[in-house]
Amino acid sequence: MSIRPQPTQHEKILGEDDFIVSKTDLKGVITYGNRIFIEISGYSEQELLGAPHSILRHPDMPRAVFKLLWDTVQAKREINAYVKNLAKDGSFYWVFANITPSCNASGSLIGYYSVRRKPRPEAIQAVSPLYLAMLEAERKAGDGQAGMKASTAFLHQALEQKGVSYEEFVFGF
Repeated sequence: MSIRPQPTQHEKILGEDDFIVSKTDLKGVITYGNRIFIEISGYSEQELLGAPHSILRHPDMPRAVFKLLWDTVQAKREINAYVKNLAKDGSFYWVFANITPSCNASGSLIGYYSVRRKPRPEAIQAVSPLYLAMLEAERKAGDGQAGMKASTAFLHQALEQKGVSYEEFVFGF
């Protein structure tokens, strides 16, 4: 699995009743994946379990989106986001993800739980150009923290122009 798949233009589309479920530890290592997750990702259960969830990261996804996700769940708050994932065969699939921190009985964070479903087409039409512009901001600023800051700043500016929070934006479709 060390070789990243070459992205293709082939899109897989979740069914209306499909729900992808996965669990990870605190470092984002997959500890559970349901049947639909295994099927759409194209990886076997053995390949997924113990692998970092980032194996599904499509290069069209801005790093700043994942920073927002991580910062939110590490603060013990749930978040929703549109994510373009990369399957083992290079195809892609869009999801509307709900990511929730998992805590033990004493309230300590022990991992993360994610349920993903089919996104509405109009949401993808709105999110795609935003993510593309964020990626361009990352590229122009360069690798590392400068790119992340530029992409994050672009996201905040775009949301401010729309007069919405990120949560209001993702639920606005």
